[in-house]
Order: sequence, then C-alpha cells, then structure tokens
Amino acid sequence: MLNQYTRRIVSFASVGALTVTLAACGNGGNQATDGGQTNNGGGSELSGSVAIDGSSTVFPITEAMAEEFQGKFPDVRVTVGVSGTGGGFKKFCNGETDISDASRPIKEVEKEACAEAGIEYIELPVAFDAISVIKNPENDWAECLTTEELETMWRPEAQGEINNWQQVRSSFPDRKLSLYGPGVDSGTFDYFTEAIAGEGGASRGDYTASEDDNVIVQGVISDEGGLGYLGLAYYEENQDKLAAVEIDDQNPDNGEGCIPPSAATVEEGTYQPLARPIFIYVSKSAAEEKPQVQQFIEFYMDSANRELVTEVGYVALSDSIYEKALTRFNERKTGTIFEDGSTVGVKLNEVL
Repeated sequence: MLNQYTRRIVSFASVGALTVTLAACGNGGNQATDGGQTNNGGGSELSGSVAIDGSSTVFPITEAMAEEFQGKFPDVRVTVGVSGTGGGFKKFCNGETDISDASRPIKEVEKEACAEAGIEYIELPVAFDAISVIKNPENDWAECLTTEELETMWRPEAQGEINNWQQVRSSFPDRKLSLYGPGVDSGTFDYFTEAIAGEGGASRGDYTASEDDNVIVQGVISDEGGLGYLGLAYYEENQDKLAAVEIDDQNPDNGEGCIPPSAATVEEGTYQPLARPIFIYVSKSAAEEKPQVQQFIEFYMDSANRELVTEVGYVALSDSIYEKALTRFNERKTGTIFEDGSTVGVKLNEVL
C-alpha cells in the first residue's frame, strides 16, 4: 500500500508539464537564495534551492526524500519536475537543474551535451525497480507471458501486423490487442526495449505512448484487450484497478516459470530481465557550490531513510551499496560506470 507521496501523482493530468514545488510554510517570509546559509530563527541555518527534473519512475522516491528533507530544513526550496529521463537530461546538461532523476544510465549523446556545456556529473543508484507488465482485469487469458511473446508484440516488425491476441498465442481469444507504454524520452522505454528486444533493439511505434504513467494506467483500465508496462510503484498504486502479468524468461537460472513483479522477486533475483537499478545524477559544481545540495544528497543516500524507498513501492538498495554510492558522491567521482549504457544483469556491488 502506497502512502501520501505517490497518491499525489495520480491527480496530475500531464506529467510532462509537472513541477512539484516542495516549499515549507511559515518561514517568516524569508527569501530562499542559492547562497545556502542564513539565520532565520527557524531552527536551521540551511537555505536556498535544489532543482530536480527527470524520470517519472524515480519521481516518487525523490518527492518523498525532498518532503522529508524539508521537514528538517524548512528554508530549503526543492522543486521536482517530471519530464522523463531524456527531458531531464536535456535540462541538466543545459545547467537548468542540480539533480536529474533517471531510470537508465546516461546516453552517449547526453554525455556529449553535458561535456560541451562543462557539466560534470556524479552517477548514483538509488533503488531497484521492477518494470511491470499490466493488463485489464477483465483479461483472464494472459496470466503469464514469456519474454519471447513480449518480443512478438513489441518488436518493430509487429507494427501494423500483430494486433490480435491470437497472433501472440494460438490459445488466446480472437480479441484486439492494444498496447500502451512510455514514450521514447523515457528510460523505462529504453530499458524495456533493450531487455525484450536485445541490445540495439527497437520498438514498434504504433502504440499509445506517453511520458505520463497515469495515461498508460487509464488506457489499460479502459481497454479489455489492453497491455502496457510501467514502473512497479505505479502498478502498486493502481492494483485495485489493474492486473499484473507474470513473466517467464525461460531461463532456469533465473527461477522457475512465471514470476510476478514485486519487491520480493526483485530481491530474490528471479524477476528477470525486467528488474533494474534506477538513478539520480548530481551536478558536481552544484554539490560543491551549494551546501543544500550536498546536504540533500547525504540525506537521500543515508540508509536510515531507506524506508522512504519501500513506502513508495520500490526496492531499497543494500546498506553496502548505499555506503559505496555515498562514498562515490563525497569523493566526487564523475562519469558513468555503465559505459555501454546497459544495466541488464549488472550487479551494483561489483561495479560501484
């Protein structure tokens, strides 16, 4: 059951235009600045702003962290935008934000954009997610799908050709197949496409695409033959209206048969290949020049706050991974540890 943080998401009609400002009330009218320090009598000398944008998948975690952080530091103004992983990196590499939420590693073209703008970044994993394949609850035939069947639906060659459930499996009913998923700016799109279609894979384009996960949810809810995919938190928030499809990757090393998306199956390592790490990217200059950014990242990566990750529907990292990530941040280790851009099958403890 999710709490107040993710419930707020469903009230927005367009995540692409969403910016949530988490500003404390009752601060005596003190003007927040980027200077970082002020004595305002509010019990904290930390002030200023932290600008964040990016992935809708990472948004619930960052929003929860920001809200709790401001409970401790009421004169810090945190804005959390949601324009997708790709949209977030565009703003980040333009110097518009201090932190970028990302549900995949930074791409080569984004690295180049940041380098051209002189933006150095520190890459930090913050949680594990399970990309959840969702269906309409009236769909009583697709209880479990193989990764091969998902590829049949989503590969580029399926465009205009695979539009009936019976084409996916002969025992399925003669029913229209409608697909819903993230747009191409989404890190979830990138990961799902690579995991299902293989490295360098592509996706069909004739599906209902949106950077707003709630559009995907509503599309599947209203369409008996609908199938979509999104982050675990959005499925769990809507599981009274949706059903999850179990996945069989047909690999005996990853478990036996059909595996549902859940925190438990991610922790067990059996929900493959759709379990993945998710990230934040921090501007090195912002961390060094803005005390509020340094303090916020220390709060975010503190394993004592891992319950915020689980409260919003994701899987917390181990204490050792949080410690390694925080060390990486404090030592200002810039760049990405995923030079090929792939996190499929990667073990964070081994690469951090």
